[in-house]
Order: sequence, then C-alpha cells, then structure tokens
Amino acid sequence: MPVPHLSTTEFAVLGVLAEGPSHGFAISKEFEPDAELGRVFKVRRPLVYRALERLVEAGYAEAISTEKGDAGPNRVIHRITRSGRRHLDSWLAEPVSHVRDLRIEFLLKLALVRRSGRSPLALVEKQREALDTTFSALDEVDIDDHVELWRRHNAAAAAAYLEDLSKRYS
Repeated sequence: MPVPHLSTTEFAVLGVLAEGPSHGFAISKEFEPDAELGRVFKVRRPLVYRALERLVEAGYAEAISTEKGDAGPNRVIHRITRSGRRHLDSWLAEPVSHVRDLRIEFLLKLALVRRSGRSPLALVEKQREALDTTFSALDEVDIDDHVELWRRHNAAAAAAYLEDLSKRYS
C-alpha cells in the first residue's frame, strides 16, 4: 500500500497526538491564535476533525476510547500509532525546500520538536545545509528587479535566523 501524502495540517495534528492521546476539541485548542502552535499555524476545529479522520484512514492514528463531552456529543480519544510516529519523525527530520516554507512548515516542525523535549539542532543544521545553495545563488545574482531584490533580502534574513538558531541550540 502506498504511503498517503499528508498535509501540513495533518502532520500538525499528528504532532500533537504524539504528545499523548487526545480528542479533536482539545487538539483544536492547540492551534488557536494565542496558543504556542497557533502562533505558527492556525487550524480551525473542523479541519482538525477532518485531519483526525484522514490520519485514522491512513493508519497513523487510532481511536482508543470515548468520553462524555462537557456540553455536546461524546469525545473520541485518539492516539498516534507506531506507523504514525515513524511517519511524523521522518517528516520532522526533513528540511523544507524553499525559503518561503520556513515561515510555516519549518517553524511548525521546530515547535513540535521542541515540545517533544528533543533538541532541534539537527533539524536546524539540516535546514541550513538544504538552503545553502539557494542562499549562495541569490548572493551571486545581479539584482535589477524588485522581486529578486525581495528574494535576496528574504533569503538573507532566513540565513541569519538559521545561524542564530544554530548558536542557540549548540
């Protein structure tokens, strides 16, 4: 059976499940604007429930029990499976391909790795290495339009950010 492609939302929900069994309502609270993960990546409650359904269909999560809801229907408690943990760990270890993906995907990975109690240094170093060619190429280009100038400045800020992270976690 082919490995299903997961969205960033599905990986985010899987990352929260890796911290311990939970239900959709509690998981959705983690992605509210004032929550740690929500500062990086906001996910509305219906999308959390849809992500849970897809994770169960893929075999990355499973329902383990039901508890009475406070004011609504019963809540289904889910947990990550071994397969889900392997898939999540693989995703968390992979750097993003583009500078633009640092803003959401990389920051989300960084937050999830830190919440797990692991050092994010290996991820930061792999990320620096993965974007090194991009950073170098943008330095060599003679900039004559505003889009390329934006890319150069954005890449320079990203390189400085990754360097700072590397020093903080060394």
